[in-house]
This record gives sequence, structure tokens and C-alpha cells, in this order.
Amino acid sequence: MWENLASFSFISFLLALSPGPDNIYVLTQSLSYGVKSGIATTMGLVSGCVVHTTLLAFGVSAIIAASETALFVIKIIGAVYLFYLALRVFRSNASIELSGKVPGKNQWELFKIGLVMNLVNPKVLLFFLAFFPIFLWDPTSGTIGQFYLLGGTFMIIAFLVFSLIAVLAGRISSFLLKYKKMGLFLKWLQISVFLGIALFIVLG
Repeated sequence: MWENLASFSFISFLLALSPGPDNIYVLTQSLSYGVKSGIATTMGLVSGCVVHTTLLAFGVSAIIAASETALFVIKIIGAVYLFYLALRVFRSNASIELSGKVPGKNQWELFKIGLVMNLVNPKVLLFFLAFFPIFLWDPTSGTIGQFYLLGGTFMIIAFLVFSLIAVLAGRISSFLLKYKKMGLFLKWLQISVFLGIALFIVLG
């Protein structure tokens, strides 16, 4: 059991640290709006893993993964949602004010965006389905509890890594205040990240 958890934790740490849609999104939110916004986003992203773990533990993920139609529908919903978020940023002020405050968004809204982004990304569901069963220490019994333990471990590691990214990016954002055009750059960076994740979901 402990060997499996140790291996799982190490690989999960490397995966959370490697560049991907989630941590890049946390990075852009933290750069644009500060540490608290990045952590709120992180909490939303990580909370979505509870749902994915539950679907995996009770066999629902396998059913969804076996249906091309279901996966296609989830992909479309996810892409449309991300395009909607990109459009919202585009229609906002000409630039982002680097003040650590989120114009038009509070921490709860950022949490919800992170949560929905995680839930409508079928790649997360497929990743859990492919990755978690490898580390079961007793595949013949008590798999529900094992899946929840693995899911909880993954969530803690992802939260710590993403929060570290948020803190470091938030610290950097204070130095960006002196650059007048940085707000406009960050606005388009956010738009690019949303569109990039949407394409990642649809084409992947």
C-alpha cells in the first residue's frame, strides 16, 4: 500500500508541476489578479477532482469513456464554455488593472470557473480512468476506498503545487505594475489560454 501511494504521489507531483492547461490557467489568473485569485481558481480546479474520483470509484467513468457520443458531448460543452469565457475577457476593459483585485469577479466566481473547467474537460476523466487503477494495491476488494484515497492524495498534491505557482506568480505581478501595457498583454494572454484549452479539449 505505502509503496503504491509513494509512487503515485511522486508521479502526481511531476504531473502537477509539468506545464498543462490547469496550471497555466492558474498562472495567468495569479499574474493578472494576484495570489488570492490564483488560489481561488486552484480550489475550484482541485474540487472538480472529487467528482471525477466518485465517477471512477463507482464505474461511471468507464461507461462514459466507452461512449463516443458522451465524450463528444462533453468536449463540445467544455469548448463552448471556454469560448464563452474568452469572449467575456475580450468584452471587458481594454486592459487588466494589476491591482490584485478582480474587476467583475469575486473569489467565489473564480472558484466556480475553475470547478466547471475541470468538470467539462473529458481529458481529466480519461486520465483518472487510465492512471488511478495502476496504483490499486488490492484490485480485488475495497477499490472504492482505494480510489478515494488516491483521489484525495492527488488533490492535496495538485493544490500544493498550484498554490505555489499562484504565490510565485502573484509576487511577480507586483513588479509588473510599472509596465503600462502589461495589463493589455495579460488580457490577451488570458484569452489565448482559454482558446488554447478549448482547442486542446476538442482536438486532443
